[in-house]
Amino acid sequence: MTGTPARPAAARAWRRLLAAVALCTLTGGVATAQKVNPVRIGALSESWGPTPQVIGLRDGLKALGYRDDVDFTIGVRFTQGNPGELPAAARDLVRRGVDIIVAGETSNAAEAARDATDRVPIVFIGGSDPVGIGLVKSLARPGGNITGIADLDIELVPKRMELFREMVPSLKRVLLVYDATTRLADSVLQVHRDAAKRLGLTLVERPVRSEEDAKGAVTAVRKSVAEGLLSPRLLSLNIPGYIHEARETVPTMQHSAFFVERGALASYAADQHELGREAARLVDRILKGARPGEVPVQQATKFELVVNLGTARALGLTIPQAVLLRADRIIE
Repeated sequence: MTGTPARPAAARAWRRLLAAVALCTLTGGVATAQKVNPVRIGALSESWGPTPQVIGLRDGLKALGYRDDVDFTIGVRFTQGNPGELPAAARDLVRRGVDIIVAGETSNAAEAARDATDRVPIVFIGGSDPVGIGLVKSLARPGGNITGIADLDIELVPKRMELFREMVPSLKRVLLVYDATTRLADSVLQVHRDAAKRLGLTLVERPVRSEEDAKGAVTAVRKSVAEGLLSPRLLSLNIPGYIHEARETVPTMQHSAFFVERGALASYAADQHELGREAARLVDRILKGARPGEVPVQQATKFELVVNLGTARALGLTIPQAVLLRADRIIE
């Protein structure tokens, strides 16, 4: 985060900017608009680096007419898959005087931001059930200083498993390594169980409570244990990362195209870049004076199936043409 002085609330800063621009327009450009510091957006992420969500947020703001480094700046705090570092990172963003916090990737980041401040507006990106976990009061009126976009990831589990079975004809047992310490563990596990039963698959469950356990559960897997690995949406304990490391020996179905671009077999999920662009629209409404708690929570509307054909060939798989025709992106 660049070191600029703290400023008034975002809506007040934005109104000053509009007033200055209006003054220039009314006087034929003779007057010089008073310089206004850019709105400071603090992006809180559980990921490992610049994410499609953050890139989409920046692109979305620019598409709405905001100028990067002139009207807004984005400073990102990454915790590299460690949810335990999120509360301190959120407090640090508040301490640095950001005008808006955009909490990405998982509900962990949104909860950390909410606990860190009841004043700074928060826009969350991701999470399937913000009402169920108590993040917002309702989708129509979230309340407090928070609103955002739900990615519907849990709702996508049945379709993700169905596609995985189509891509891997030998698939009978699927390994699911999940963080048993999270509040979402029960709901995540149950939806996978229900989908596996419907599809005639055996779900091999591996609850873990530490990163060491997660690494052991994934790296020890062999085809005698499971013919495929499913990655949960939660980034905690670096589970998706360890699953990604097994991509050359066992087919992996990931929750994000990020991993497919780096060698995983496939992913089916909300378009993360598009989620960022949708978040930009919510940020725009808040900057123009809307109260976050009165801005309805949005839900993802664009989803993408991404397939890595190079990985399929390396694994000896032939992806059915019916699946390839439905793919939004094919990576050679």
